[in-house]
Amino acid sequence: MKLRGLYAITDSQLLAGKFLKYVEAALEGGVTLLQYRDKSDDQARRLREAETLLNLCERYKTRLIINDDAELAARIGAGVHLGQTDGPLTPARALLGRQAIIGATCHSQLSLAEQAAKEGASYVAFGRFFNSTTKPGAPTATLELLDQARASLHLPICVIGGITLDNAAPLVSHGADLLAVVHGLFGAQSTAEVTRRARAFNALFDL
Repeated sequence: MKLRGLYAITDSQLLAGKFLKYVEAALEGGVTLLQYRDKSDDQARRLREAETLLNLCERYKTRLIINDDAELAARIGAGVHLGQTDGPLTPARALLGRQAIIGATCHSQLSLAEQAAKEGASYVAFGRFFNSTTKPGAPTATLELLDQARASLHLPICVIGGITLDNAAPLVSHGADLLAVVHGLFGAQSTAEVTRRARAFNALFDL
């Protein structure tokens, strides 16, 4: 499967009361990867929601990724996204098998991405490119970094951090394969608007 296009990331606070409706609206507009990101300790609810999302994703031919929880990913047969504090990718690869999608957060350091590639990452994620509501703070990643990554890495490059329809095009033209979006997709007033935004993000890859 080619990892290219919109990478939708859920946010339980932003989606409170409209979680599945909005996720399905995004899938309707086309999503390459959907990441279930939930920082709560409610294991039973997280398992239930992850299983529901997995069923939805299968219907729309989208791959589900679990944020920071390889055990949950293994339990339901999904992929996983690991941050720098989650340790090396090797144990996750052993747990999930060769076919699973495993992503790695590399902040704005090419060396971290090269290391993740050696450890068997399916894609690497750079960010933050713009100021972001989910992870506030100064942007650190640049278009130059994307150019360098494109030249030296042979796996899909994901970009994250404050990405909207207004600022995403240069990221794609500098080599981004996956646009990871939270608020720029789900911070919409209606399901129709979520679907429209999803389609518009994907259209950037056809230019």
